[in-house]
Amino acid sequence: MKIKHAGQRVAVLIDVQNLYHSAKNLYGRRVNFAEVLKTAISGRNLIRALAYVVRTKTGEEKPFFEALTKLGIEIRVKDLQVFYGGLKKADWDVGIAVDAIRIAPSVDTIVLVSGDGDFLQLVEYLKNQGKRVEVIAFSHTTSGKLKEVADEFIDLEAKPEKYLLIEKKWRKNLN
Repeated sequence: MKIKHAGQRVAVLIDVQNLYHSAKNLYGRRVNFAEVLKTAISGRNLIRALAYVVRTKTGEEKPFFEALTKLGIEIRVKDLQVFYGGLKKADWDVGIAVDAIRIAPSVDTIVLVSGDGDFLQLVEYLKNQGKRVEVIAFSHTTSGKLKEVADEFIDLEAKPEKYLLIEKKWRKNLN
């Protein structure tokens, strides 16, 4: 099963931190998750869409979480850990892998929205289970091996105008 067809059952797993940092570092912009989701589904039968997010103490990300929910994306939330010395960590890799393995029996295709090379073994495992695995990410920040092993790699850099939000710059009226 190497082609996309309307009857395919799809799960979309979005590594929000991976996409956020890639878009910020490459373009200084934010990701248009509505367009990413539309591309991931590609007219197929969406079973589940999950976004893995990190909550900070300030709660400034709350409107973003609400926007994802409005798109029909379930959010999985993990609190940002701040260690002595200032190191911050919030790693969803294991959670994403466990959910992918748990959801796999219910779907034909898993769309992994992440360029993280740590998912290489997960992709190989899912393919060995007979699943189609598609990866959507920014080419420059995606593991070369991950691109190779996926059934399809969709490069968000191919259409940045589609997959990135145009930031609104507000200037104060100084009159």
